[in-house]
Amino acid sequence: MQFEKEAKLYSYEAAREGGEDVLYVNYFGAPHVPSLAENSEDMGRIIDHLIENPNVSRIILSQQKNYNYDLNETLMLLEIAQFYVYLLKQENILSQRKLITNQTQLFAQRYNKIFSFLLLLKKDPVAAYFELRRLIIENKIIIDKIESEAIRSDYVNYLYFLEKIFSLFEKTKLIQSVQKYLKDYQKGSREIYHKIFRPDIIPNFTFTRLVSDLPDDAEIVNQYKISGEDYDESLVTILKMKNESKLMYHLTPPEHSLSEEHNLLLNLARTVLIEHQPKAEEFTDSERIRSVFFNISRDLLRDLANTKGIKLSYSELNKLAIILVRNTLGFGLVEVLLQDKNIHDVSLNSPIARVPIYIKHGEYDECLSNIRPSQEDADSWAAKFRMISGRPLDEANPILDTQLEIGKLRARIAIIQRPLSVDGLSYSIRRHRENPWTLPLFVKNKMLNPFAAGLLSFLIDGSRTLLVAGTRSSGKTSLLGSLMLEIIPKFRMIVIEDTLELPVESLRELQYNIVRMKVRSALLKSGTEVSAEDGIRTSLRLGDSSLIVGEIRSTEAEALYEAMRVGALANVVAGTIHGASPYGVFDRVVNDLKVPTTSFKATDIIAVCNPIKSADGLHSWKRMLQLAEVRKHWKQDPLAEKGFVDLLRYNVKKDELEPTDDIINGESEVLKDIASNVKGWAGNWDAIYDNILLRAKIKKEIVDIAEKTGNEEILEAKFNTLSNHAFHRISDEVIQEVGLPLGEKVFPLWQRWLNQEIKKTKI
Repeated sequence: MQFEKEAKLYSYEAAREGGEDVLYVNYFGAPHVPSLAENSEDMGRIIDHLIENPNVSRIILSQQKNYNYDLNETLMLLEIAQFYVYLLKQENILSQRKLITNQTQLFAQRYNKIFSFLLLLKKDPVAAYFELRRLIIENKIIIDKIESEAIRSDYVNYLYFLEKIFSLFEKTKLIQSVQKYLKDYQKGSREIYHKIFRPDIIPNFTFTRLVSDLPDDAEIVNQYKISGEDYDESLVTILKMKNESKLMYHLTPPEHSLSEEHNLLLNLARTVLIEHQPKAEEFTDSERIRSVFFNISRDLLRDLANTKGIKLSYSELNKLAIILVRNTLGFGLVEVLLQDKNIHDVSLNSPIARVPIYIKHGEYDECLSNIRPSQEDADSWAAKFRMISGRPLDEANPILDTQLEIGKLRARIAIIQRPLSVDGLSYSIRRHRENPWTLPLFVKNKMLNPFAAGLLSFLIDGSRTLLVAGTRSSGKTSLLGSLMLEIIPKFRMIVIEDTLELPVESLRELQYNIVRMKVRSALLKSGTEVSAEDGIRTSLRLGDSSLIVGEIRSTEAEALYEAMRVGALANVVAGTIHGASPYGVFDRVVNDLKVPTTSFKATDIIAVCNPIKSADGLHSWKRMLQLAEVRKHWKQDPLAEKGFVDLLRYNVKKDELEPTDDIINGESEVLKDIASNVKGWAGNWDAIYDNILLRAKIKKEIVDIAEKTGNEEILEAKFNTLSNHAFHRISDEVIQEVGLPLGEKVFPLWQRWLNQEIKKTKI
């Protein structure tokens, strides 16, 4: 929430947000930055508010930045507030009956001391603790000197009363938390509070919280910078924390290190921009609308800076405009996270306001982040994703699959809400690589080896029907994208997806002939979008094309197998499917998706990808574990009737795919089938195997040269396409000369091309 301009200084409001009560206190116009650790008046004021609002679980002190105190910090202060109320109301601590037994002349003195203790309790509980301990010691000394039994009895009763209060006080969370620091405590110092009261600092133009301080007991594992556009740089610190199996991903974005003046400008500008949010139809062209809003933001910030007498450099103006667009039109810190190329997945679990964001990191695996999203931001993002996708998200349709594209950043977004998600909105975000994966990149990362890359390239050129199977996060879609790059660009591809994940735009930039269809999600029963099966059947009417299906999920499987049977021996038909083995794919296609058993025979190749884990369970790596061909002789059960024959199998000890005897000895029916239509290859297994090895050698050479020269660009899609084109051109020249694309002749010519190309482009 935001306080109105006329709101009274130090006024407060308890608001219900995301299933919790949040206490907001207005510090606009205060002569100091609010701080419970630094300022005793602030602490006393907050405890007064907590006495009146005992159900709050979070405290936010609002100024140009919001200072957020989390549940643990709030509970400490709530306990002090409740202790104060208990002493006054239940113990009636200031009553004469409690303070004296028979020495009435001591009442005023003791009253003043206890009254001072109560005042101190709210403003400085640690000082109050020491004061109470001092009173106890003082009374023990007095008792030792008293001879009169009547007077002694009075002091003993008073001492018993003080010790009872001290015993209760000592058990409070706040005093327990500072015990280890008390030996260095100096009276009047508030340094001790900095150990336990560390607010998340939230700029006033956003709602998402960020724990800015590094944990005391954490060890820095790594630190690096990430950046999006110019002037937009963030710092990432990877931390190992005591007694935690997960590492911490600590983000310091530019919006959390701004001056008070810049925060003021962004807060004012945000108020203006919110009144001019784009309409739903404008979100369909998000790139254009973001560009327009960036220019508007820059002009607005310049005008506000001139009005307030604040000087802004060109770089500062652009930096603030980027931050403003990100936190109004965009998706806040989620966008910053997606700038990190090491991130694979981002999870926002419900209840969103109480749970930190979790990260799946490429190098450090599962990480806890220092980001605490707010319910306001989560709701706002959901509304934007509804508009971007044109799909519903409500109680009747509690699931939304869509995508996010910001410049080169691409991510798949899965959202669930009530009633499916009991605790409200949850997000699962899969970050896609800016550039498509390539077979050389997979070889470098050991997802597969050069021989597997060569075999896959051969199968694509052979126009086979191929399914990439695996579990979630196994690399299925990435591998399918790399296989699309192996299709000769002159041939048209038709890509059918319900959520846009395949690298179609990147391939278009590389002059691939490609048509994309977006079909209705399998999770939606109706809507304006065309169903997946209708999309597949339509593709068959669009002429001679390779068909790529993003993921086979539902009834479109029958239409896909129709396309496979029509397209067999003419064009590549490929897609992804969930399944952990060839038989798992068969079981899903035939038994779950109701494709006739005989139709499944249209599948030629099944590639299985799955993560493998370390023995300690803390690490995992993506690998292709199996490449099997589907033979056609079986009738009912391909497993029992030996219908699945492995061409490649993963050796866990060597961490590598190995060719099986079936491919080494030339017993692959699919490969022989490909060769039967190629002059010079029919019946010539040595020529087929030579070509697979040639392709493998080329992929390996690219990886080796990249490693040797440090030139990572030659692993990317652009160079991969050039290399494939050179390979096909040189192969054609060799065929014209000797009749077959022999590896011993093609490879030296291709290698010469590679060396010239690297020198020419100076990549």
